[in-house]
Amino acid sequence: MATPHNNTDTPQFTVWVDADACPRQLRDILEIAALRRRVTMRFVANSYMRLENSPYLHFHQVAEGADKADDFIVEHAAAGDLAISGDIPLAARLVEKDVMVIDTHGEQLDSASIGERLAMRNLMDSLRSGGMDVGGPRELDRTGVQQFANALDRYLTRRGK
Repeated sequence: MATPHNNTDTPQFTVWVDADACPRQLRDILEIAALRRRVTMRFVANSYMRLENSPYLHFHQVAEGADKADDFIVEHAAAGDLAISGDIPLAARLVEKDVMVIDTHGEQLDSASIGERLAMRNLMDSLRSGGMDVGGPRELDRTGVQQFANALDRYLTRRGK
């Protein structure tokens, strides 16, 4: 007789959220997903953030300063975890640790895609520092929010959550 599937059969993982730059719409999606699917999510930011009261939602406030939240996430994330961030250098550091990253537009960043994204980011940064107006990151619209929600759902489903 087959035994029923039990959530304890699936490996546990944590979702790390680079929360300082995480748009509110995505934060809402993440909180709902954590509560419905019983996934631990850790939001890391320099400034205080209120989250729903739940054993699945955790907030870590770090000191002010460049890359403090990034450093905290890199230090604590483990292989097999998921991170949510639009910060490409942070994503590159996490991918090196075998952490999957979904950016704020729903694009999955892994060892196969991070090199190109990092090179493009560095090129654009060079052009900007040289005085060229190359614009900023694309605006998060309804399509982007839906793509993010779909990517998160696919990841959590694959992980058995």
